[in-house]
Amino acid sequence: MKQRTVLDIQKMKVDGEKIAVLTAYDYPFARLMDAAGIDIILVGDSVGSVVSGYDNTLPVTMEEMLYHTRAVVRGTQGALVVADMPFLSYQVDLRDARFNAGRLVKEGGAQAVKLEGGTNVAETIRAIVAMDIPVVGHIGLTPQSIHRMGGFRVQGKQEEQARRLLADAKAVEAAGAFAVVLEGIPAPLAQEITAALSIPTIGIGAGVHCDGQVLVIHDILGLCEKYSPKFVKRYADVSGIISEGIQSYITDVKEGSFPGPEHSFK
Repeated sequence: MKQRTVLDIQKMKVDGEKIAVLTAYDYPFARLMDAAGIDIILVGDSVGSVVSGYDNTLPVTMEEMLYHTRAVVRGTQGALVVADMPFLSYQVDLRDARFNAGRLVKEGGAQAVKLEGGTNVAETIRAIVAMDIPVVGHIGLTPQSIHRMGGFRVQGKQEEQARRLLADAKAVEAAGAFAVVLEGIPAPLAQEITAALSIPTIGIGAGVHCDGQVLVIHDILGLCEKYSPKFVKRYADVSGIISEGIQSYITDVKEGSFPGPEHSFK
């Protein structure tokens, strides 16, 4: 299986080929996605909400991101692995940002990192790219900014806000990012941004005109009951299957039918 690179992803925009992205936080999911032919696996700091049960992504640490990134990389042969930089890993100063981005590549095995923000993080993106570490930007609804935004709210509905987001997208591109996530913005604005940039846009709640789409794997499989965003499409109800399996196991144990002779050693 050929390993996808940053250049492959950029070429997909030029060729008009849509880019499929999913989150993964462990080896089994990464292996299944990779075998299915996913283009990019994002080790998102959304692991905090989806796997660890936090109310938001802010408590996630570098050590947690390194642990999950290593697990995903071990299950991946073809997909490009991008790791999120968690809150406080890049906001304080450029030295921290460079060091932590380097850790995600050196210790985690990621091929690229993602950080949130637009014009305000352009200098940080530029510093990380100068280390030859590919960067994905992230603008619009940025989960690490929920306190400023007043929660998970669609961004860019007003004209002034839309102009700022377009400026953010161009700043991210000028700083050297090879792609940018557009989250929670109106579809017409996402279409305008996509047309204005030479780098791929990856949408999540941003309409069909982005160069690619990303969703959380637990959301599309019905494994996350905590949130149900409008932009999520459920492709399978794995939660129901798992619940049935657990109930059957409990029944067998209670009734004494498991383990049977075929599960025991002589």
